[in-house]
Amino acid sequence: MSGKGAILTGYRLLTGLLEPAAAGLLVWRRRRGKEDPTRLAERRGYPGVRRPDRPLVWLHGASVGETVTLLPLVARLQKRGLTVLVTSGTVTSAKLLAARLPAGVIHQYLPLDVPRYMRRFLDYWQPSLGLICESEIWPNLLIEARKREVPLVLVNARMSERSFARWYKAPQTSRFLLSCFESCLAQSQGDAERLAQLGAPRVSVAGNLKFDVPAPPADADTLAILDGLTTGRPIWVAASTHPGEEEQVIAAHLGMKPYLPNLLTIIAPRHPQRGVEIEALAEANGIALARRAAGQLPERWAELYIADTVNELGLFYRLSQVAYLGGSLVPMIGGHNPIEPAKLGCALLHGPFVHNNAEIFAAFDQGGGAREVADAQALAGAVHRWLSDPASARQAARAAAQTSGELGGALGRTIQALEPLLMRIALGQRDGAA
Repeated sequence: MSGKGAILTGYRLLTGLLEPAAAGLLVWRRRRGKEDPTRLAERRGYPGVRRPDRPLVWLHGASVGETVTLLPLVARLQKRGLTVLVTSGTVTSAKLLAARLPAGVIHQYLPLDVPRYMRRFLDYWQPSLGLICESEIWPNLLIEARKREVPLVLVNARMSERSFARWYKAPQTSRFLLSCFESCLAQSQGDAERLAQLGAPRVSVAGNLKFDVPAPPADADTLAILDGLTTGRPIWVAASTHPGEEEQVIAAHLGMKPYLPNLLTIIAPRHPQRGVEIEALAEANGIALARRAAGQLPERWAELYIADTVNELGLFYRLSQVAYLGGSLVPMIGGHNPIEPAKLGCALLHGPFVHNNAEIFAAFDQGGGAREVADAQALAGAVHRWLSDPASARQAARAAAQTSGELGGALGRTIQALEPLLMRIALGQRDGAA
């Protein structure tokens, strides 16, 4: 048996045999707040809503970053009169999509990659086209879609150096799985070359859809209240932080406090449920704080504001002069998307671990809109320099916004590449109506 066949046969057999364990995993995740208890059946492939009796385009993004990336594409497809289904895998992404998806677009949780779950999902929804975002390569999903002749496209496709090294160790398997895609629309030339080397068919560079995503929204009344409470204060935000980073952000705050006595530091953790944990950490360092999820506001006495809510980063980017992008001072995460704060007037900072968005950060660094910092001391120094020199911070923010604008256009190129498949659906609709 070929290496490809042995690996995939083993994977499918194992995931099938472990179906009872998968159900137990969902229960365990529900108890930890990682699953929606009212929608747990969706993770086993059962539908949560009725399927419209029309051809349907299915888009999938793993979590918050990927699903936000898909929003402009969702809007374009809906404008063409298509029924749109969006799937994701996290509670946080579902909450964000509930607030930001256009009316009429369906959201479901993607099932776990268990053969029977995927069969159940695909047999019910019967998509005419599937658009998978970035690097969500689930074997059972791809194999079951292929059996049903569902055309799949990998959009905003990404293949990092680290992922490439792992996939390269199983070349026959990677070649087979990537062959399940009709085409791959890569973010960059580097991504395209790595995907092609792994055996992906019909690879082209469309650019990064993240540059075409509108700036995150903010409730105007809430923004006015927060702006009134913080007027005149030097403010920076540490966005999408992870364990191990909040300690460094707090150390940076304490280092700047003697020189910026009115400083307000905002921490917006990647996982909002960690707000209480960060509160305890700040209190242990003697920092006066307020926590948004507890209904508190950043009153003048608060040095630190913990923004532990969903879909409100647009507020805090608009309040801040400087944004540090989390997931970049600790290994493994790879750095979170800097495009949103760039569009909202922030000068950007990031750590050295940005392998998941390396080319984006390099573009901002080279354009003068972002700087790399190595540790808490360097973070404090960089934030202090910009907050002490607002003109310099504004110059960096303008450079970041300019870089973001120059790198747009992926949405149009993606739609153009999808046009033959979309025309096929339109022709099928007309034939069915006739």
